[in-house]
Amino acid sequence: MLIIRPIRSSDYEALYQIAEESGHGFTSLPVNEELLRNKIARVEASFQKQVDKPFDEGYLMVLEDTESGEVVGTCGLEAAVGMEDAFYHYRLGTEVYHSEQIDVRNEVETLTLCHDYTGAAELCTLFLRDTYRKNNNGRLLSRSRFLFLAQHAERFGDTVIAEMRGESDDAGNSPFYDWLQKHFLGIDFVEADYLSGLGQKAFMAEMMPKNTVYVCLLPEEAQKVIGEVHANTRPALNLLQAEGFRCRGYVDIFDGGPTVECKLADIRSVRESRLLTITIGAAPESDFSFIISNTQLANYRATSAKLLLTEDSDVVTVSAELAAGLLLSEGEQIRILAM
Repeated sequence: MLIIRPIRSSDYEALYQIAEESGHGFTSLPVNEELLRNKIARVEASFQKQVDKPFDEGYLMVLEDTESGEVVGTCGLEAAVGMEDAFYHYRLGTEVYHSEQIDVRNEVETLTLCHDYTGAAELCTLFLRDTYRKNNNGRLLSRSRFLFLAQHAERFGDTVIAEMRGESDDAGNSPFYDWLQKHFLGIDFVEADYLSGLGQKAFMAEMMPKNTVYVCLLPEEAQKVIGEVHANTRPALNLLQAEGFRCRGYVDIFDGGPTVECKLADIRSVRESRLLTITIGAAPESDFSFIISNTQLANYRATSAKLLLTEDSDVVTVSAELAAGLLLSEGEQIRILAM
């Protein structure tokens, strides 16, 4: 059985291996022992914390193959970004220039450095090992976060965002970043991305262009990739767009990849998830698969399974194996979402 659960300190070695496998552009998991151990400690504290309103909590979960005990993926949520460390974006805009005297009108795209998403929740740290990229495992891992958001909405910002990885090559070179490196930062993309992941962001405030940038003045290669996603990220973007996420004109300051957003309450899977009460017994056969989670916090568990229920059902029978995997007892509730 594949079970999604909160990460714990004993998962460090697996997390380090995932950080190595994830490669360039996966800013949230730098290959750094101190940072990864601190990240796990922060997550463990967040799952235990009493929250009146979201602040700087992080919820990182792992996908465990219970047969082998192997951790094969991760998915994460940030409660409210930018509350401790600055959270930068470029906002795409347009300036209009018009002269009646010479009868010329021009619209010029601009990039303005901003912190507009401060306080928003974030979907992050989604990674699945190659051998498990099958049987809707990626969909389970990604969409399970919406069950957690639905169940614990008070712990998150009202808007949920996701930063999509922008264009870069296998060596980590970004066409968008090249001009920034040449004229402002002076360090390569991989190093800047790594420092950002470490939370060492002072260089951004010190070295990033503080005035509006005119897109037409950038190299053509940089202009072409603004708002474009990396080929490996296209499936993730398609899934989020189906949930109601849209790009509102914000892009990453390093690779130009788009950031998408949706109000938490408007996310399709949040709206369509249902609470049911369980009985434990011989589960009837069904052709319909669901993502299923318990309603707990520190002991959160999620998986996928087939259930037999009707639209007006508020009770469902689950097998003893499924109940055990989700840490459920007779009469407790589950939250479900159709696959």
